[in-house]
Amino acid sequence: MVHDVTGPSSRRPLTSRDTAWAKGLASRLAASRITPNQISAASVGFALLGLLCFCGAANSGRLLEALLLLLAAGTIQARLLCNLMDGMVAIEGGRSGPTGPFWNEAPDRAVDILFLWGAGIAAGQPALGLACAALAVTTAYLRELGRAEGLPPDFSGPMAKPQRMAALTIGCLAAAFYAPAWTLSLALWIILAGTSATILRRTLRLHRSLNRR
Repeated sequence: MVHDVTGPSSRRPLTSRDTAWAKGLASRLAASRITPNQISAASVGFALLGLLCFCGAANSGRLLEALLLLLAAGTIQARLLCNLMDGMVAIEGGRSGPTGPFWNEAPDRAVDILFLWGAGIAAGQPALGLACAALAVTTAYLRELGRAEGLPPDFSGPMAKPQRMAALTIGCLAAAFYAPAWTLSLALWIILAGTSATILRRTLRLHRSLNRR
């Protein structure tokens, strides 16, 4: 998540950050030679694996397709685990570094594109996947634009990153057992609609904040 210590308000609020298992894993990682930036980079590796799973699912028999979609769901969750651990190791573990802000944001944008594009390929609608990816990047742009203007980062939904990844994970799990192309297309249309609403909401909130200032 955030590698530079800029205060709790700069981080996405996550209840999982307070769980015993997350604190224990973060503590073990902080005591190792693994850096927060390496954890962030690992999320891109999981996204590339997810993309390969989606591409393979689009050209496989039903059994292999189901297995690849289940694996894709696993890579999505692994990405989210990386997103959780990099910030906890950096901040709670005291391992933050000067290049942390880059590794906090840049890999996430690439990961969103890879996963959503891949889901579009598996659904037979790559353009739909890329449209979802473009909107996902726009939500992050609006958040960072507000932060650049001195405003608190806006993590509002209804389809922020955790919700997008949850919807995509559910779509993959459902598609593994029923009508893969149709199920993944439905998940992507839900993501597209929800992310569009998120962009509108963040735009209006940013506009109001700038006017008040």
